[in-house]
Amino acid sequence: MPGDKLILLVEDEESLAAGIEYNLSREGYQVMLAPDGKKALECCESTEFDLIILDIMLPYVDGFEVARRIRDRSPQLPILMLTARTAARDRVKGLEIGADDYMAKPFHLKELLLRVRGMLRRKEWYRSSVVSAPVVRFGGNEIRFDDMTLRNGEKTIRLTPHEAMVLKYMVDRRDKVVSRKELLENVWQIPGHVETRTVDNFILRLRKIIEPDPSNPVFIKSIRSAGYLFTMGK
Repeated sequence: MPGDKLILLVEDEESLAAGIEYNLSREGYQVMLAPDGKKALECCESTEFDLIILDIMLPYVDGFEVARRIRDRSPQLPILMLTARTAARDRVKGLEIGADDYMAKPFHLKELLLRVRGMLRRKEWYRSSVVSAPVVRFGGNEIRFDDMTLRNGEKTIRLTPHEAMVLKYMVDRRDKVVSRKELLENVWQIPGHVETRTVDNFILRLRKIIEPDPSNPVFIKSIRSAGYLFTMGK
């Protein structure tokens, strides 16, 4: 329920922060405000949040650094980056650091509220699904879904939330074909008819992480005109 959810809003533009806080509160969420990156980090040290809405261009500590530090402490905490910086490299950097989603200013408040709702639903699904299988091993990989780390020999990689969620969804449906539409609707919480390369791009990234030879995958296989099939290998 929204009333049980506490959101940290990190935004230095006072009028925008007030508008977002007002609309989130009307939806039933509890909201704590932080006007800069330093205050945001202090809040996270003393309070457990359900979601963070984070601007990038902040005083003292920028949003990228705030996201990196928060992600190190709280792998499963949803982070929505909200920023006027719309360059593709900024979006990629934010997602690689561990942001779950990214919205450019100006934006529609209705869309923001929909994103927040979808991110909280994903968090609940992921948290409940991790309980049944917190650790999965295949090939030389060991994935710990509770802290979103992947180990292969001496190498340890911190997965982004979406990478972990896509892997968890496919592992739970191993040896079954999973369509792009299914992944969009159940992992990203967006309509499956939306034309996007998001799923394909994530699969390519995951193959680089888990496959011995990404160009000849043995764990995540493409099924022509159908989607993807995850297997545990030999």
